[in-house]
Amino acid sequence: MQPGPIKLGVVFPHNEIGVDPIAIRDYAQGAEELGADHMMIYDHVLGADPGRPGGWDGPYDKDVAFHEPFTLFSYMAAVTSKIVFGTCVLVLPQRQTALVAKQAAQLAILSGNRFRMGIGVGWNTVEFEGLGVPFTRRGARQAEQVELMRRLWTEDNVAFTGEYHTIDRASILPRPDHPIPIWFGGGAPAVLRRCARLGDGWVPVGTPNEQSRRAIATIREVREAAGLPWEGFGIQAQAQTRGGDPDRWKTHHDRWHELGCTHLAIVTHYVGNGTSVDAHLAAAERYFEAVRG
Repeated sequence: MQPGPIKLGVVFPHNEIGVDPIAIRDYAQGAEELGADHMMIYDHVLGADPGRPGGWDGPYDKDVAFHEPFTLFSYMAAVTSKIVFGTCVLVLPQRQTALVAKQAAQLAILSGNRFRMGIGVGWNTVEFEGLGVPFTRRGARQAEQVELMRRLWTEDNVAFTGEYHTIDRASILPRPDHPIPIWFGGGAPAVLRRCARLGDGWVPVGTPNEQSRRAIATIREVREAAGLPWEGFGIQAQAQTRGGDPDRWKTHHDRWHELGCTHLAIVTHYVGNGTSVDAHLAAAERYFEAVRG
């Protein structure tokens, strides 16, 4: 069956946007007015000092700003009415599970169920160390976290004993009145299998190539083997405005569509826009016009 149109969204320009609350409000409202279906946000708590012993060669450091997802989206939810908010992705294993469940429930309630949680296992050992969480076995921890969060969101009295968590007849309140979708980011074989069994969607890290095609096929096969439906399962891709033009953007979009992608968010970072809200929105608008034909 031919997939339906891709839902287009934006990626919040976390570093370039600055810290002016009015600018952030204007960006959220402007994205919604452009017809963006969703807004994604990247997540990191700590950035390392590149001058530390041994240096640092990660993709970001202490001088790159990342706004805190739950706080930011709660603010944006109050000044918008339709746009959906999603983490892309929240590093779940480095966080306290019950606290994340509480924060996510509150955001879902305050936004009118306009939140979906994209999660990842993380890679930055500096963050795990700083947050007091072991870096090892974070994939197994993530799987248990998903199970526990879903019970906390739906059950009045949770008794849970796992490898990493113990809850002795307790739960959170208020709880969301609709399920909070959980989408998994990453491309490792173990992540794809976990995503298929436990996820409501997948957040690929690559491009619409043969590797992505195989990953989608793997997820679908595992879901079907487990008796889980493929219909309704989401795929959230991203596209860059940097270095592209309308023809390239359209070709890239159409390749994702052919693979069955359901959502695609445009990244306007790193193109010299600085903190200009208008420039970021204009870049997103040009992309939307190009791919919508």
